[in-house]
Formats: sequence, C-alpha cells, structure tokens
Amino acid sequence: MNDMIISLENLTIGYDANAVLTGLSLQIRRGSFTALLGANGSGKSTLLKTLLGLIPPLQGRITMEPVNGRPLNFGFVPQQGDFDPVYLLSGFEVALMGVYGRIGAGRFVPSAEKEFVRECLHATGAEAFAKRRFSELSGGQKQRVLIARALATRPDALLLDEPTAGVDTAATQAVMNMISRIHHEHRFTVILVTHDLHLVREYAELVIWLHQGEARIGTVVELLNPQHLAEIMEMEFR
Repeated sequence: MNDMIISLENLTIGYDANAVLTGLSLQIRRGSFTALLGANGSGKSTLLKTLLGLIPPLQGRITMEPVNGRPLNFGFVPQQGDFDPVYLLSGFEVALMGVYGRIGAGRFVPSAEKEFVRECLHATGAEAFAKRRFSELSGGQKQRVLIARALATRPDALLLDEPTAGVDTAATQAVMNMISRIHHEHRFTVILVTHDLHLVREYAELVIWLHQGEARIGTVVELLNPQHLAEIMEMEFR
C-alpha cells in the first residue's frame, strides 16, 4: 500500500487566471497530522478548496491514492463564518448533513445512518446539546457539531479550516484534544489550517508554511525552531 495519500506536483492554484500559490510540490502521508500556516491571504483556504475539488488547479497535478479501490473521501470543517446561522436547524440536523453524500440530499435517511450520526456527536462531545438550534450554540459547541458532520461522511482525511477561530482558550483546548483523540483512534489524515503556533507544536507532525505564493515544508522541529521561526516571521512582516 502506498504510504502517501496526497501528492502535489508543481501545483499552481488560484482564481480565474490569478495565481495565489505557484510551483507547490509535496506529499502528505496517510494517517499524518499536517498544519497549514501562513498570513491572511497567503492561500491556505484556497489550497483546501483545491484539494476538495471546489477550485480547479491552474497548473500541475494532484494525485490522490484510492482507499480500498474507491476515491479518497474528505470530511471538511469550514470556518464558522462559512456556515449560515439563519438556518433553523438543530445541531443534530446539521451533523446529519454529513450522510447526504451517500444517500442524496432530501432523500429518506435510514435509521442506521441516524444512529451513526449520534455516534459521531457522542465522539465529539456534542450529544448533550444536539437537539438545540445550531445558531444558539456557543462557538466551541458549533465546532463540535461541524466536526461531527465531517465524521459522518466517513472520511479518509479531515480538512479543518481554522476550527478554533473565535473560540475561547478552554474550548480551543477541548476541541483540539478531541480532534487529536479521533486522529489517533482512527488514523485519519488531518490537515489543519491555524494561526496558533502552540497548537501546531502540540499536535502536528508536518508543517506547510505559505508566504508570498510559495511554501516552506518541514517537520515541526525543523520549521518551528527559534532560528527558522525568526526567519519566517521576518518574511511575514516585510
């Protein structure tokens, strides 16, 4: 079995003909935990959307290794602001969206799928407030529901776009501990967008740092040691 689950070869990504990142080549190992860093506008969310197939690459190639003969399945946790809070849905109904890719939106949801969603809510610690309206939940509670929705897709890889943004310190630690536990239990491949270097040091293995259309790639030890960190920070504020 190929240990690499995602390979990028000389990839250029962006919108229309406007490149955001160019010449990106890297491999992501199956079951690894990768942190994606960079200033606002550096291309982090654009890279996630390209991996998800929402934006076609401008140049280069993305190779994704199949899992048990089927295409790679992603679970995606967006930024909180990307989910419209006016929907009058409960936390359970939001999490249930994760099964629609298998059964189709608007179709009858089998009881087995509903039970699986309850298991996902239990795994993320969201079971107790799943009947409440999603828009009324706290930031940390919303993130737990959205992660449960991603787990309900039965993913091979979890892509998380700043899942702790706007969440207090205690909730951040709880959410990250939960993500780490699920990662270790199920060996999902995790790609986490964050600005929090403390979280990267504590949880990640590989770091991809985006800056001015290019990427630096290395382990946490390699990129977050004082010398390299000072150099990268200097680049960020030029």
